Amino acid sequence: MDRTPDPGPNAEPIVSASPVPATERLSALDTLRGFALLGILLMNIVGFAFHSGAYDNPTVAGGDTGLNLWVWFVLHVLAEGKMRCLFSLVFGASAVLLASRLGRRSAEEGPDGADIYYRRNLWLLGFGILHSYLLWQGEILYPYAVIAFALYPFRRMSPRGITGFATALILYCAVFYTIDAWKLSGTIRAGREAVAKEQSGATLTAEETEARDAWDAFRKDRNPDADALAKDAAEWRGTPWQVIQARGAVVVHYWSIPWYHPWLMESLAMMLLGMALMKWGVLGGARSGRFYGAMATGGYLVGLPLHTYNGWVTMKSGFDPVVQGYAGAVYDLGRLGVACGHAGLLLWICRNGWLRGATGRLAAVGQMALSNYLTHSVVCAFVFTGYGLGLYGRLERYQVYGVVLVLWVFQLWASPVWLRRFRFGPAEWAWRSLTYWKLQPMRRA
Repeated sequence: MDRTPDPGPNAEPIVSASPVPATERLSALDTLRGFALLGILLMNIVGFAFHSGAYDNPTVAGGDTGLNLWVWFVLHVLAEGKMRCLFSLVFGASAVLLASRLGRRSAEEGPDGADIYYRRNLWLLGFGILHSYLLWQGEILYPYAVIAFALYPFRRMSPRGITGFATALILYCAVFYTIDAWKLSGTIRAGREAVAKEQSGATLTAEETEARDAWDAFRKDRNPDADALAKDAAEWRGTPWQVIQARGAVVVHYWSIPWYHPWLMESLAMMLLGMALMKWGVLGGARSGRFYGAMATGGYLVGLPLHTYNGWVTMKSGFDPVVQGYAGAVYDLGRLGVACGHAGLLLWICRNGWLRGATGRLAAVGQMALSNYLTHSVVCAFVFTGYGLGLYGRLERYQVYGVVLVLWVFQLWASPVWLRRFRFGPAEWAWRSLTYWKLQPMRRA
């Protein structure tokens, strides 16, 4: 494993503004990135294969009994939100590492590092726009690029200060989810009372009519009927233009969500924590094996009980949206705990030099993260939409993981083979060439 030392909390080495050579990469960080990327597919596959409501509520589509239910539960505890959290931690670590390596070349040459940093993320934003409309409506390139714009000013802050800011954001998200759940319970209660009053023959007031309509809209979105599911499936199995239109409607909805919503603030919080952990030398693999063992144990002891209980209560409630809403109060704490457990376990394995073949393959996947992420979208769009096989809504939840397994096996095999011949993945090569506005050398000597 690469033992390159951490840059330290305030270090900003003077280096040239050029792509990072392979000899300077942190293999431990690449391993974490590869693991998180493959893990994200466990959850993204649900969005490709089923109605969007099935992600949190398996009663909508894909099956909610037997093996299907247990697949939902196990992934809820071990993967849902955790892999995205781990990827955000690594993204933040990579951001502070990049900013440190770019540094100021000299006082005379100006803010060269900032120019490269922001140019790089502007191109990522452009990739995200194309990716979201053409391939995957739940993609993360666009939001990550926008959030990354806010990370650069934190590059010189102490890790303790960054952690304090991230903690405040996590608390903000917990309060937001709690208030949102309380408001939702009021909407449901008022809507049901209005429906009961209307059914009794009484005339509704304007306020009661509004409550009924709000409840009816939420109910149809949360639990679509057979006709709504059939219409949704027809759009996603239709012509490529119909698929793009259906995807575009979802993208516009997602991007209309305010930037202060927890869906985005949680990512910013985790990226900031990743920056702090990188400055402390944690995510770069510079700590001892004992440290990573303690990190894994502590993370799992915090996160697994919280999300196991949360998943069990959610199932017992019949996937009640209010129950799930109130669970948001501890959602980020639980997923951060499990993500730190995963990270600690992987870094403990790397630090001790175990399973070198497996960790090496994960590192190769992580080094080609953008190319592999886009490959997920190309394959899944072909398998599930009208671009190809049109299997959207036709499989049970447990069956879609056959696609995940095939993609995992292929990328764990193909990524090392590719990197033996080439310096970058194809998407990484394009991204770097655009960032530096110069074609980068592709083949290895």
